[in-house]
Amino acid sequence: MAFSSLPKDVAWQILARVPKRLYPILACFSKNLRSLVRSPEIHRIRSLLRKDSLYISFMHTDKTNGVRTPHWFTLRRAESTNPSHENQFISVNLVFPNHEEIMPPSVVSYGPDLFFISGSLIPSSALWIFDSRTSQFRQGQSMNADHFVKSVGLVGSKIYVVGGYVNGESHQAESFDLKTQTWETAPRPNPERLFHATADVSLDRKVCALLSLGAIVVCYDPSRDGTCTSFVLPKDKWWKTGVCVIDNVLYVYYARFGLMWYDTELNVWRVVNGLDDMKKVRSVAMAEYYGKMAFLWREYGVVGGVRKEIWCRMIALDRSEEGINGIAESGQLMGSVPRGYTWQHCLSVSE
Repeated sequence: MAFSSLPKDVAWQILARVPKRLYPILACFSKNLRSLVRSPEIHRIRSLLRKDSLYISFMHTDKTNGVRTPHWFTLRRAESTNPSHENQFISVNLVFPNHEEIMPPSVVSYGPDLFFISGSLIPSSALWIFDSRTSQFRQGQSMNADHFVKSVGLVGSKIYVVGGYVNGESHQAESFDLKTQTWETAPRPNPERLFHATADVSLDRKVCALLSLGAIVVCYDPSRDGTCTSFVLPKDKWWKTGVCVIDNVLYVYYARFGLMWYDTELNVWRVVNGLDDMKKVRSVAMAEYYGKMAFLWREYGVVGGVRKEIWCRMIALDRSEEGINGIAESGQLMGSVPRGYTWQHCLSVSE
């Protein structure tokens, strides 16, 4: 029996057990497969199987000695097959092995792994890989040269490290092939420019660096010999973790404007409709979670302001000719963290 002739409910049960990173490839085979892997039903089944989770990190700076310490948490389905059960916010004992790293390394997720790419303020070529299934680190092959002040992004099955400085020379690039687990030289950015980003995303098979200085997005295209293009950000303050890409759409949250998305066809920023009841907040984190956007924010919730509450709302996003509409679920209190914790990363991890 051909797979296309299977009943939809059977096909969804099978596809829900396929690694999520293969969905873009399956979507290329036929319209039927594309419809199946993009259906909300497959995300519902995956949530029952507890296939996906979010990894969220905060940074705490000790005021007495300036030491910066990351603290990691996961957001995952409760250990129950009842879909009405709430998500759980759980502390994770994730200690980055490179203690010499002053600033947090760049982090990229692929399947169940988190890739920690060293080199923020001090040049480094180190790569560490965290397996979320075993909670163990392993050291990957080092980059071909030391990098720092760079941007990173996932394009297909390769992680690109773009820009920054290498051995005193600027604007280099290389890629890590996730299939062979090796580094290779990538096209040089053209035109050359700095990639000192406040946030990095992957969009339209490009590595895009969101630069707070100048309020622009610079996109590096490895398939076009490193061609770099750019577009502007809305003129307002923004926060680096309030950024994510879902279904190849870039979203950025602004306290003044709300949740916005970039229309690549018209080259304009547009507001997501239907979210008028969303509370205006200033410190947020966002990522895709079972086909929806997990929107997290902090609030003062404990007497004296010693700790901050972490809240989450799931937002379903629907695109039409008129734009993108959002339907937000009720907010859920996830837990609390000390007041001094600041957002660093919010990453989707899937089996």
